[in-house]
Amino acid sequence: MREASALEGLSLHQMHRRDLKAVLDIEKRVFPEPWSSTIFGSELALRHGRSYRVARLGRRIVGYRGVMLTGPEAHVTTIAVAPEYQRRGIATVLLLDAVAVSIESGANQLSLEVAFSNHGAQALYRRFGFAPVGVRKGYYQMTGEDAYVMFAYEIDTPQYAQRIAALEGEVRSRPAVAP
Repeated sequence: MREASALEGLSLHQMHRRDLKAVLDIEKRVFPEPWSSTIFGSELALRHGRSYRVARLGRRIVGYRGVMLTGPEAHVTTIAVAPEYQRRGIATVLLLDAVAVSIESGANQLSLEVAFSNHGAQALYRRFGFAPVGVRKGYYQMTGEDAYVMFAYEIDTPQYAQRIAALEGEVRSRPAVAP
């Protein structure tokens, strides 16, 4: 396990099948179209080109993220924090880790999709340098909502490293997250 959090008590661990009950509970509470255990299982079965981690406070899973690694581009497949733990810096820690893993894999750009109505997530992504580059019409089938396609470019440069260092500093200055 690589300690990836500056928030006291928060640690990141590789996601395993045994984590899926807690992950699916968060998934159902956060997303109008939650992934199934089958989708998560198939992602976890891909040994190469994927990175899935859970965020734990003690033994409790409070968030998770996934990244697809495909050479120069990496793609955030999912990121979520349990509603009762949102706005405490956990998503920032998860995204910092996603950026680090992407750079380690050789990526120089990172992409994701985000619902038009999810202004909180969009604000977080903008802090990481993501900008909208397109729209996926009707991306969310159940709601019919569109999604922005957002990219952060040149994530392997010294300039981007400065942005990340500033975000890490913000996380370090946050108070501890209570379990």
